[in-house]
Amino acid sequence: MRSAFFVPASFALLSTGLLLPLCGPAQAPSSSSGAPQPSPAISAPTPQAVPGEITAAESAIASSDWKTAESRLDTFLAAHPTDARALFDAGYVADAQNRLDDAASLYRRAIAANPQSFEANLSLGLLLARQNKTAEARPELVTATTLDPGAADPVLKARAWRALARIDRDSNPAAASSELIEALKLSPETTSDTLLAAELAEKTGQTGAAADAYRRVLAKEPDSAPATIGLAHLLIEQKQYPDAESLLRAGLARHPDDPTLTAQLATVLADQNKAEAVPLLQKLHTAHPGDPAITRMLAEVLADSGDFAGSDQLFQQLLALQPDNSDLLVAHGQNLVRQGRLSEAFAAFDKATQIDPASVDGWSGLAFAAFRINRPGITLHALAMRSRYQPENAATLFLWAQAYDTLHQKQQAAAYYHKFLDAAAGNLPDQEWQARQRLKLLEK
Repeated sequence: MRSAFFVPASFALLSTGLLLPLCGPAQAPSSSSGAPQPSPAISAPTPQAVPGEITAAESAIASSDWKTAESRLDTFLAAHPTDARALFDAGYVADAQNRLDDAASLYRRAIAANPQSFEANLSLGLLLARQNKTAEARPELVTATTLDPGAADPVLKARAWRALARIDRDSNPAAASSELIEALKLSPETTSDTLLAAELAEKTGQTGAAADAYRRVLAKEPDSAPATIGLAHLLIEQKQYPDAESLLRAGLARHPDDPTLTAQLATVLADQNKAEAVPLLQKLHTAHPGDPAITRMLAEVLADSGDFAGSDQLFQQLLALQPDNSDLLVAHGQNLVRQGRLSEAFAAFDKATQIDPASVDGWSGLAFAAFRINRPGITLHALAMRSRYQPENAATLFLWAQAYDTLHQKQQAAAYYHKFLDAAAGNLPDQEWQARQRLKLLEK
C-alpha cells in the first residue's frame, strides 16, 4: 500500500546569484574591492554625456545610499520622464529596497524608452522570476539573451540563460538543458548548475548521468543536502536500499533535522522491513504534525507493521481535511477490513468508487467487503468494474467463483474455479484445495 515518499531535491526558482538585482544600475561587475563601479548607461553615448544628477545618484548607489539616490533620481525624472538610464537606475534602487512593484514598473518604463537595454530586460525578467511570475518573466529573459550587453559584463547574460533553465525545467527539461549549456558557455559551472543538470538528466530519463552529477557535487561538497536527497531518490527508485541507507545515514549525521532526509531513510528502512522505520517516522510526525505527506507515510508504515488501528487514526485525520480523496478512502477501508469492521469498510470503498470510478483498489476492496457481508451480487458488479481497468489475477478469479457459487450459479462458478486453478498454479494451496473440493461437488 505504501508508495515511496520523496520530496524532490528542491532548489529556489533562481540561484542565490540570481535572486539579487544586477551588480549596479547601468554598471559593470564589482571591482576587486567589492564596491560596484559606475559605468556608462547603455543609452548614453559617452560618460561625458551623463547628466550630473544621474552621476551623483549612481555614486550614492555605489555606497548603498538608497535614499540619496532615490531623491536625486526623482528630481531628474520629474524633468526627464523618458530617460532610459535614469529609469533603470530608479528601478534598481526600488529593487534593492524590495519595492518590487515599483521596480518592475520602472524597469518596464526603461525598456519602453530603450528596448535594446540589456540590463533593464534582464533585471525585469529576474525580478518577475523571483515573484514566481514565470509567464511574464520568460519573454523578458529571452529578449535579454538576444541583446548586446554593451558596457555590462557579457557574463551577466549567463544569468538570463540560467533563469530560463530553471523556469523551463519542469515544463520542458530538454529546452532547460540547452539553456543551461548556453549559460556554461559564458561562465564557469557552479554547484547549483551541477544540481540542476542532475535534475534535468533525471527528468529526461538519463538516470546514470543524474547519479554521476549528484556524486560530483558530493565529492566536492559532502555536506550538500540537495545532492544527497537527489542521489538517494535515484537509489530508492532502483531499489538499491543498502546503498541508499548508508548515504542517508551519513547525510543525517550532517543534517540531523532535515525532514526530507529523514523521510527518505524511513522509506528505505520500511522497504527493508526494519522496525526502526516506525519510531523514526513518529519522531518526524511529532516535529511536523501538520505535514500531510509525513502523516500519510507514517499511516502506511503503521499499517504495514500491523498497527491497523493506529494507522487508521492518521488516515481519518487526513480524511477530515480531504473527505473526497478516493485514495485515502481506500486506505481507510483496507484498515477497516483488517480490523474486521466490514460494513464500515464496504461504505468506505463504495464512496471511493463513486468519487473515482477508475479506482482499481476501490473496486477490489468493494468486491471483497461485499462478499464478506453476504452481498455477492455487488461483488460481481465490483469485479466487473475492476476488470475494465486491470486484468484479472488469481485472487479476483477466486472471488468471482465464490460469488457465483454463493448465488448457486453452478456453471459460472465452476468455470471461474478452473480459471483460478490455472492462474494460481500451486501458489495458493489453501484456496486451491477449496476450489478443487467445490468443483467435485459442482461437477458431480
